[in-house]
Amino acid sequence: MHSHVPTSLSGPGLEAFLHDQIPLTRAMGLRVAESNAQRLVLEAPLAPNRNHLGTAFGGSLHALPTLACYGTLWMLLREAGIDTHVVIKDSQVAYRQPVKGTIRAVCPRPPAATLAAFLAALRRHQKAGLDLRATVEGTDGKPAVEFSGRFVARA
Repeated sequence: MHSHVPTSLSGPGLEAFLHDQIPLTRAMGLRVAESNAQRLVLEAPLAPNRNHLGTAFGGSLHALPTLACYGTLWMLLREAGIDTHVVIKDSQVAYRQPVKGTIRAVCPRPPAATLAAFLAALRRHQKAGLDLRATVEGTDGKPAVEFSGRFVARA
């Protein structure tokens, strides 16, 4: 994995990494819409992610927030100067309403104290877990999908 890590810590670096290492993200049309100190936002167009009803497919509605959380952790680790593998250990998703347009998953960065404890545990034990949440935005301002997952980084 070391040779595949882009030098950029920006959204484009993450997008290139995801498209290279997780081919599904290319098929979904995933793009990094926003990446800053507060949150990561991933988007995917409806067309390649639609179901038989013309709304977003449930699998895509699970995949995009999973990837938003994964991408958040990937970027946090690189910002900390740590090159490690990230995997998802478990997740829960609640589908609240259909998505009829662009799928937009938002993952807020964890609080500084939570991140510091995670990084300290990772450095000490070469393995640590972090709980992250993401939502897929709905048309009425309420979440269409609520996702939570436990991600593990292992040196």
